[in-house]
Amino acid sequence: MPATPTGRTPEDARPATAHGRPVPCRIVVCRDCCCGSPKVTGVDHAAQTERLRAAAPVRVSDCLDVCEQANVVVVQPSARGRAAGARSVWLGLVNDPDATEDIAAWVRAGGPGVAPRPDILDLYAITPPHRRTAS
Repeated sequence: MPATPTGRTPEDARPATAHGRPVPCRIVVCRDCCCGSPKVTGVDHAAQTERLRAAAPVRVSDCLDVCEQANVVVVQPSARGRAAGARSVWLGLVNDPDATEDIAAWVRAGGPGVAPRPDILDLYAITPPHRRTAS
């Protein structure tokens, strides 16, 4: 970054940071009426959340209003990804440990706007409820 004549970096040119570190990707997992519940059988929901938490900060949310897609995981871009124009990526039917691993690997690589989304995750991509058009 070029410095100003005073030796300071312009405020708007500094990367977004949290406590002096670049803001990473963040993950939101739905854990309410369907997601994270016994209704989705054969999934260790706590282990899935912890596996994702090992890759990035995770927020556990109440219902994200796409119950038919349980378990729902939302990958929010890092500050760098947002600067590149990335938006949050919603993933549904994340009920397989391999899918969880694919998400964790993508997030560790930089996530939306920084690293290309692995083709396999295209199978899980869903449209969030606020972006749907009325029929």
